[in-house]
Order: sequence, then structure tokens, then C-alpha cells
Amino acid sequence: MARGASEVGLTEALKMLIEVAVFSAVIYVVLRFLRETRGAGVVRGLSLILTLAIITFTVLINLLDLRHLEVVFTALTNITILGLIIVFQPEIRRAIVHLGESPIFARFRRETRTVPRLLRGVARLSKDRVGALIAIERDASLADLTASGIRIDAEVNSYLVESIFVRSSPLHDGAIVIRDNRIEAAKCLLPLSESTDINQRLGTRHRAAVGLSEESDALAIVVSEETGAISFALNGKLMHDVALEELEQTMEAVLGLRREV
Repeated sequence: MARGASEVGLTEALKMLIEVAVFSAVIYVVLRFLRETRGAGVVRGLSLILTLAIITFTVLINLLDLRHLEVVFTALTNITILGLIIVFQPEIRRAIVHLGESPIFARFRRETRTVPRLLRGVARLSKDRVGALIAIERDASLADLTASGIRIDAEVNSYLVESIFVRSSPLHDGAIVIRDNRIEAAKCLLPLSESTDINQRLGTRHRAAVGLSEESDALAIVVSEETGAISFALNGKLMHDVALEELEQTMEAVLGLRREV
């Protein structure tokens, strides 16, 4: 009899361990996908709280056979999961896109004309010394930044990029945000970096480009209005006055895009 009770206890303990392991695995996978997003810190904090709550309630329910608490806990868990899905919808979307951009699916990626079209626009802006600020979204969502600007939702076109930044355009202040090979919005406000390493002679556009790259994994491109110099910011670092060829190589490398010939 004692042996049978012992076996039942071991079985219950094993089930509990399996449940905790499954929850932990799911949370780990979610964090892996969201680690590059701007909401990753919030997600980590919520995940830690939820993990501790799940473990605590699971142990109490199984050890003390609290069936009424189990009903309430299950209902609250379902509501919480639904709420998180709604709140973090942009991050979940980017996670799914990130999965599709995995090296496993690299051979299925389509070539794009985004890079050469954007480069042609940047080259002409540089030649005419027209200031410009371009943010290219990668894994981290820039939805909150596009909300601050004017929605465009147009395919990337070098002439459209130029027309946005000419001085007579009402959209020339701020940045354009490019998402999924489309100009999502213009006149967007970017966060300014407070780094003291930025050359004081550089303007607000350069500081905004660095600020964006500090808070996200986006690639920010700057054209100086004073000199026409081309710069780009990535991972909190500013590469100033680069050649067009260097910008092209960087874009193709970090965006995972191939030029269409």
C-alpha cells in the first residue's frame, strides 16, 4: 500500500516537473524571438512574474488539491495571455517575421530593389546637399515612431525619397521610416542620443540617428545639409562621412537583402 502511494506521489511530481518545463520552454522561445524588440525589457519582466506565479500556484494546487483555486487560476491565466497578445501584437508580428528571416529560410528570400533605389536617392541628396534622415526597420518594431509622423505607405522610390526631403516639402523635417521595403511614414520624430562621444559639430540629424540605433537595431542613414556627407548609425555607433559603396555593403549585410540585377 505504501509502495503504491509512493508511486502515485512520484507520478504527480513528474507531471508537475513536466508542466513547469513546458511553461519554461515556451517562455524561453518567446524571449528568444523578442530579445531584439523595443518591448523586450517589459516582456522579460512580465515573463519572470508570470513564471513565478505559475510555479507557485501549480505547486499549491497539486500539493494541497485546491480545485477551486485551480478554476480561478486557469481563468485568470487565459485572460492574461489574451491581454499580452493584444498589448504586444507589434512585437509578436516582428517575431514571426524574424522567424521567416532565419537562415533556414534564406534560400526562399526574394531579391529586392530597395537597396539600389534608396542608394540612388541618397546619392542625389548628397550631391545637392539636401539634409535627410532615413530609418530602416529591422527586427525591433518602430511602430511607435511611425505613429508620430505622417503615414505614406508607398514603395521605396529614389524620386519619392528626394521629394520628401527637399526644403520646400512640408515633410522634410524629421525622418522617414522604411519597413518591409516600403516607406511607412515621414516627418517622424526620433529619440536624441545623449552620448558625449558624438562630434559637437554634427547636427540634430546625426544625434537622432545614433539615438535610434541605441534604442533599437534599426539602421539610420544621414545626409548632412551643410556638407552633403553620408553617415549611418548602427548599434549605437556612428560611421561618419562614408563612401556610397560602404553604405551599400552595410545595407546588404545587415538587412539580408540582395540587389536585383
